[in-house]
Amino acid sequence: MNSLNGSLALKNICVIRLSALGDCCHALAITQHLRNQLPQANITWIIGKTEYQLVDQITDIQFIVVDKSKLFKSLKQVFLALRHTTFDVVLNMHASMSANLVSLMVKSKRKIGYDKTRARDLQNLFCHESIPTESNQHVLDGMLEFPKFIGIDCNKPKWNLPICKKAEDTMRSHIKLDQITCVISPCSSQRYGDQYNRSWPIENYIEVIHHLIKIDTQVIITGGNTEIEKKYSEEISKTFPNQITNLVGKSSIKELAAIISLSDFIISPDSGPAHIATVTNTPVIGLYAMTNPLRSGPYNSQEWVISAYEESLNTFMNTNSENVKWEQKIKHPEAMSLILPKTVTHCIDQLIATL
Repeated sequence: MNSLNGSLALKNICVIRLSALGDCCHALAITQHLRNQLPQANITWIIGKTEYQLVDQITDIQFIVVDKSKLFKSLKQVFLALRHTTFDVVLNMHASMSANLVSLMVKSKRKIGYDKTRARDLQNLFCHESIPTESNQHVLDGMLEFPKFIGIDCNKPKWNLPICKKAEDTMRSHIKLDQITCVISPCSSQRYGDQYNRSWPIENYIEVIHHLIKIDTQVIITGGNTEIEKKYSEEISKTFPNQITNLVGKSSIKELAAIISLSDFIISPDSGPAHIATVTNTPVIGLYAMTNPLRSGPYNSQEWVISAYEESLNTFMNTNSENVKWEQKIKHPEAMSLILPKTVTHCIDQLIATL
């Protein structure tokens, strides 16, 4: 099916993207584009429990929530919720075994997954069709291949994320209207352990915060309750008593989205908040040395990305980007240290000059 006329015949569409937070930000652009282009269609998004907190204010899309920590119970719930529905198409934008098992609970005339290059966990065995293979795409551009495959063009992704009013009111109390506000989300997930720590060193953040305070910029730090985030929180707060606002471990995902939407810019490594900022149209100074920012960086803030990825490939793998896979990760604990504080402070000054 490769025409808009054909896509207009689609009445029931199911999107599967369970996690992670950043990838669900990408999927939101796709799902809302489908909503806008097919106003008469019923659109269902099967999403993870944590990620749903970001989008639960959206009312024109049906959400079915999966708790991956209780996967088999959730699979039963998905089946029961959809047992009387047959979809015209399933867009499985999550190449994982959990998503594959979820797709088995969904009746559909067509099930579309990733191409063989990007599919994982035998996804191609669970899908009838696959999007075309395209090389060197941003993750979001890869997701854009799904609506294109069913005849719906989308040249520039857009988002419309309703911010929870209660969360916004709570976070607004932290904003000083007479200052530029910078949110710093210092840590990235440690999914692969300490050897793949994508968080910039604490001492570098401290140097940058000194600069932000010097130029009269309000600093708000955010994060969750992991051990590394607690460590960063304690060290930064100890260095800057009464000089910054520390929301680490004190805000929900709704409140995180609200504070990012209210800020002038954020500083973040490769993590969910960088992509939430994209959704809320907030500029991102992205810190990248272990993943390719052209593949997974903040989609609308590439001009502000500080990348040591090429240098990291050369230093720790003795190669360059032309000789590795597009999705190559660099798992060396010193990689993020290649990004210098002076490079970040210079970027801050340039960005503020544009505000």
